[in-house]
Amino acid sequence: MSACSVFNAKAICLNLPSQPGVYRMLNSAGQVIYVGKAINLKKRVSSYFQKTNLAPRIHLMVSQITGIETTITRSESEALLLENNLIKALTPRYNILFRDDKSYPYLVFTKHAFPRLGFHRGVLDKQSIYFGPFPNAGVVRESIQLLQKVFRIRTCEDSVFNNRTRPCLLYQIRRCSGPCVNLVTDQAYLGDIRNAELFLKGNQTKVLESLAQKMQSAANGLDYESAALFRDQIQTLRRVREKQFVDNGKALDADVVACVTEPNGGKICVNLAMVRGGRHLGDKNFFPKNADGYDLSEALEAFLSQHYLNHVIPPFIIVSEKISREALQISLTEQSGHKVSISVNPKSERRVWLDMAIKNAYQGLDRQLSTLINQEERLQLLQHTLGIENLTRIECFDISHTQGEATVASCVVYDNFAMRNEEYRRYNIDGITPGDDYAAMRNALSRRYHKATEGDGKIPDLILIDGGKGQVKVAREALVELGLDYVALVGVSKGKERKPGLEKLIIFGTKKPLQLPKDNLGLHLVQQVRDEAHRFAIQGHRARRNKSRIQSYLTEIDGVGSKRRQNLLIQFGGLKGVLTASIAELEQVEGISHTLAEKIYKELH
Repeated sequence: MSACSVFNAKAICLNLPSQPGVYRMLNSAGQVIYVGKAINLKKRVSSYFQKTNLAPRIHLMVSQITGIETTITRSESEALLLENNLIKALTPRYNILFRDDKSYPYLVFTKHAFPRLGFHRGVLDKQSIYFGPFPNAGVVRESIQLLQKVFRIRTCEDSVFNNRTRPCLLYQIRRCSGPCVNLVTDQAYLGDIRNAELFLKGNQTKVLESLAQKMQSAANGLDYESAALFRDQIQTLRRVREKQFVDNGKALDADVVACVTEPNGGKICVNLAMVRGGRHLGDKNFFPKNADGYDLSEALEAFLSQHYLNHVIPPFIIVSEKISREALQISLTEQSGHKVSISVNPKSERRVWLDMAIKNAYQGLDRQLSTLINQEERLQLLQHTLGIENLTRIECFDISHTQGEATVASCVVYDNFAMRNEEYRRYNIDGITPGDDYAAMRNALSRRYHKATEGDGKIPDLILIDGGKGQVKVAREALVELGLDYVALVGVSKGKERKPGLEKLIIFGTKKPLQLPKDNLGLHLVQQVRDEAHRFAIQGHRARRNKSRIQSYLTEIDGVGSKRRQNLLIQFGGLKGVLTASIAELEQVEGISHTLAEKIYKELH
């Protein structure tokens, strides 16, 4: 049902069906400002215009409604799924929004005669064995280090493994059993893999029993060196088990979700703790947008609905607040393909996990509020120092290249007291004299703000340039050409010694550079934004340079023409795949003989 030229809420509500579905509230500009679900569309939508005791947030939203659209669904659970897909896609102003677009990392055992232990993020294939997801990359790396130490499993790429002639350093420090040069039998290595999998599934007791038997067997056979190795593994595993909350052999997979708020009902924090195979893997905090006016139950339900649209759903979800569970459980069960149970009042070890999640949520909220206060102080001081009214949005540019090669310009954004990664941009600079930083800066600014001057984009309150007077002069010329000469422009010069704290601010229109004290909070904000622009530029430059160099290496290899080069790139999915391929893998490509495969491998390594 579409909005009419004259909005008549009563007429629209009379014609709504008494069926489950999703409704969308539109404003005068045709933008969706709120998405909701309902068991009965007619009753739910009508309630907005019949109640007089609406919450301030809802009252403000209703005052802006000029149109309503509805979609009928077969059930409440289907409406729930559609609602959250629309919220993710449309990001309405009055819906609480949880941002978490990154995929979670996994620990992987590859399909191989001697499986490799590694870090994985992205699509899962059916050949390898995965454990996770983990809340962050650090936990995965810690787990890999632990498994290396206890089970001595290889972590090297297959291309390295297939071409070793002697054991590497990891073998020397007892972090690998040396399968690449046959220093361990297939049976023994696969036994270590099985024990590692049992450990990751939460069956530490079985692993300890297996290692104890091996230790006793080695001691009985007078192989004291092996017995000592098994003893060390047992001691390490026991220390790890002591740090876990439970080892019940049930291999429980669960997510624990706690939602807390400030005493005055302000900012909300949701803590997600992951338990896999009975092991507490760690946690992650989420801070929603548009959360004003939402209570904890509403926020928690919104998190569960939005978060599990894109992530693995465990069979058990433990929550800290009472929520409407029935439709949510049905929806999550349909999405995951297995039964999902939501527990509100857990007991025993699950209560311990929930209490810990609540505690971590409060700690995360305290840190977030402390950071926000610090950022507010920094911004206010910088605003006062530079004399800029209503300073909220800062954009910073930096140029990176290696003697003119693969020039990349970066633009990073600071807005509303935080870096906005989703708004970062890189610009590959071509068609200039190599090494001409002035031309590169002009190019980047022109491309960045050309569309913004036509109304498609945001104009910052302050533009920072990583550079001195020359860079600022060129940047100013570019802004004048775009009609943006009113935007404040400041260069950040590192000076001769290039030490943090000695930066000079080159303010356009003033003769003398401004040097702030090292402990000045405004300077700290400038350094934060400048350093982020520098990091982002270097990262982009290195990626572009490496891609260019590998491409040129392929071009320069005698016997690899355009057709074979294309076959290589298609076979391995790009230059990175070619670089990590073994000789045996290279010769499987059409047109690549064994001799040419050896030649390509030697040229690239």
